[in-house]
Amino acid sequence: MKAIFRSLIITTGLLLLWQGIVTFWHLPDYILPSPWQVASVLYHQRELIALQAIPTLTETIIGLILGILLGCLAAIILAFFRSFARWFLPLLIISQAIPTFAIAPLLVIWLGYGMASKIVTTILMIFFPIIIAFYDGLTHTPPGWLDLAKTMNAKKWRIFWHIRIPAALPRLASGIRIAAVAAPIGAIIGEWVGASRGLGYLMLNANARMQIDMMFAALMVIITLALVLYFSVDQLLRRLVWWE
Repeated sequence: MKAIFRSLIITTGLLLLWQGIVTFWHLPDYILPSPWQVASVLYHQRELIALQAIPTLTETIIGLILGILLGCLAAIILAFFRSFARWFLPLLIISQAIPTFAIAPLLVIWLGYGMASKIVTTILMIFFPIIIAFYDGLTHTPPGWLDLAKTMNAKKWRIFWHIRIPAALPRLASGIRIAAVAAPIGAIIGEWVGASRGLGYLMLNANARMQIDMMFAALMVIITLALVLYFSVDQLLRRLVWWE
């Protein structure tokens, strides 16, 4: 309840600040619409916005799940075969220097304007934090645990499965929380580059028509989606990784 109360206070404060900026500087609607105008668009265009939010939500969730699975698998491979990690990790770090906006148009060309290119863009957005967080956890298991397992003649794969992976889950949980916030951004970037539906597509159309209030309405939905996704993932992780 305290977290909800704090969130309401922060939201109210931001809305009042927003309204104060519009009122004090007498900003026109095409520069910065008021919160009331955005709320009016959210209400009157709720069916359109909800219809466009469905593909964005689908792309986000599928991309998040696949990104987590692929990132975890890659981290396990790197941690189990350390010699391979020496070659792959530098390439992975170099790949992060390439902006997602530079790759997204190629994905649209290769995979088309459908959902596949947006899902892959989302995976690329969250793959790095997942693999780095999990790999860091797998390679920093408390030495005392490993020494105890070795004195009991435990096999390497049993040590890995029963000790190293559980010990790394709290760090993986941190990476997943970051990925939950970044996943909607990947979907939106993919829709900006090329799409026929989605909140990113809706924002582009609104921008072309100078419907700034609609752009802000879509942005509010994206922010809400990211917050709901983050807190949902956070609550799930608190139950699964209870020892964190």
